[in-house]
Amino acid sequence: MAKREIAIIEDEQAIRDNTIDFLTRRGYSVKGFASRAEALSAFVGKLPDLVILDIGLADDVDGGFELCRELRSRSSTLPIIFLTARDSDFDSVAGLRLGADDYISKETSLPQLVARIAALFRRIEAMQEPQKPQQPLQRNDLRIDVDRLMAEWRGSSLQLTVTEFWMLHALVRHPGHVRSRDKLMEEAHIYVDSSSVSTHIKRIRRKFLEIDPEFAHIDTVYGAGYRWKP
Repeated sequence: MAKREIAIIEDEQAIRDNTIDFLTRRGYSVKGFASRAEALSAFVGKLPDLVILDIGLADDVDGGFELCRELRSRSSTLPIIFLTARDSDFDSVAGLRLGADDYISKETSLPQLVARIAALFRRIEAMQEPQKPQQPLQRNDLRIDVDRLMAEWRGSSLQLTVTEFWMLHALVRHPGHVRSRDKLMEEAHIYVDSSSVSTHIKRIRRKFLEIDPEFAHIDTVYGAGYRWKP
């Protein structure tokens, strides 16, 4: 089996080299880039299997955010992790809103980073396992096609990331039932903090609202989780 390819975009060489060395010794094929331009040039032909980004890239203060936006426009399924010293709620919410799958502080240990990477790759492997074709799931105006990883609301396509797709699927499978944040993480094959789950749900809501300003089918049940309101 070919090694998973990981790209890390980090302007501080010591951090970049240390992370590359650690991940390489864990069996990954890793390439490092110091700038957004350098990374984009390398990604012209083919995207890696996973991308790790810092936000500030030398003089490019929000370069990681811009790169995340560009990568997400090319692929809704590419796993993207922010690894950054900018760990404010504002920055983490901004990163997740741009479509990142995870947001990790540089204070996080490298073994913890490897665990989060492995969780994202397990999600991909679960998606790629051969499964029996499933009938699209219909909930009034919502149609979810698991085989194609597509969702439509009132005939319009919802541009969901893979994480958002599986969280939505977990909610609508049992309308009216409360799904805890832990359960949503389990079904989306990710392991993040509860605030990150909340941000993903807000992104899902916003995408429905872009199609239907009257949308109000995802309820927050404070202290318990979320549910799809029939």
